[in-house]
Amino acid sequence: MQYEDILYSEDNGVATITINRPERYNAFRGQTCMELLDAFHRAGWNKEIGVIVLTGAGDKAFCTGGDQGAHEGQYDGRGLIGLPVEELQRLIREVPKPVIARVQGFAVGGGHVLALVCDLTIASNKAQFGQVGPKVGSVDPGFGTAYMARVIGEKRAREIWYLCRRYSAQQALDWGLCNAVVPHDHLDAEVRAWCDEILEKSPTALAIAKRSFNADSDNIGGIGALGMQALSLYYNTAESQEGVNAFKEKRKPEFRKFYK
Repeated sequence: MQYEDILYSEDNGVATITINRPERYNAFRGQTCMELLDAFHRAGWNKEIGVIVLTGAGDKAFCTGGDQGAHEGQYDGRGLIGLPVEELQRLIREVPKPVIARVQGFAVGGGHVLALVCDLTIASNKAQFGQVGPKVGSVDPGFGTAYMARVIGEKRAREIWYLCRRYSAQQALDWGLCNAVVPHDHLDAEVRAWCDEILEKSPTALAIAKRSFNADSDNIGGIGALGMQALSLYYNTAESQEGVNAFKEKRKPEFRKFYK
């Protein structure tokens, strides 16, 4: 596959996959997800690769989720909502090697969930985390909700989704959304140091450990599949489309006038 929305590189056992849409705060469209799927398959089954790093181009954003500019009730790709993000989330969990989210800026919306489903998350002290779905007429069922509750607890996960606030990197660390926070200019060195430590370990043992961790929460994928069916129907309602329209028009949405 020829990549337009992402960058792919390999360096001494580490594959780095970069969402390369900085002008859109690295928001993904259907094509972006398709390219990410290809890249994760490429790295995930290459025995020369021991660690995969997922990140975003530039300093402003890791990823800000689905590109509202590509959302007209359905996105531009395959799947129930034209956006195979559910397939991408599963693949990040299924590749038999650790995946590290390198978060240098905004990790919000679907981007926040991508960081969540990675095995490890290392963040710059400038990073910000949070969800935005209910602000724009959307939600991420399954891993974005139920799995988040597994990671940080029900009360905190519900707060993140119901209030749609932004959280600092330190707050994310305190809550268990990331593993380490370092000064912005030390981020690359820290990520590489973690990669090098992982590369010293048995790849088979790591793969078994990852699958063992996943076994306890793989049922959430079924919840997500059911939720995506509902989300596909929701995206065709006036209530959901009000969120998209308000985002594009840079105004506050008026959801409740469509809630009848």
